[in-house]
Amino acid sequence: MSDPHATDAPGHHASAGGDHHEPTDHGDQHGHDDHAHGEQPLGPVDVAAWGAGVVGVAIAIVIAACFALATSGLG
Repeated sequence: MSDPHATDAPGHHASAGGDHHEPTDHGDQHGHDDHAHGEQPLGPVDVAAWGAGVVGVAIAIVIAACFALATSGLG
C-alpha cells in the first residue's frame, strides 16, 4: 500500500503540518483534503433485529422488577 502523502513537501498546502482536519473544514471545497462524502441512502430496517432488541429490553425490565421485589420488604 502506498502512502498518498509521501510526495508532500514541507510548506505545501496539503502537507501533514498544514490544514489537515481543520475544525472549519466541512467538505465544501473540492480539494486534496476534502474527506466529505455525499449522502448515502439508509438500508432497509431489520425488523427481526429490532424486535429481538425490544424483547430483550422487556425481559431485562421484568428481571430487574423481580430482583427488586425479591430484595425489598414489599413481597
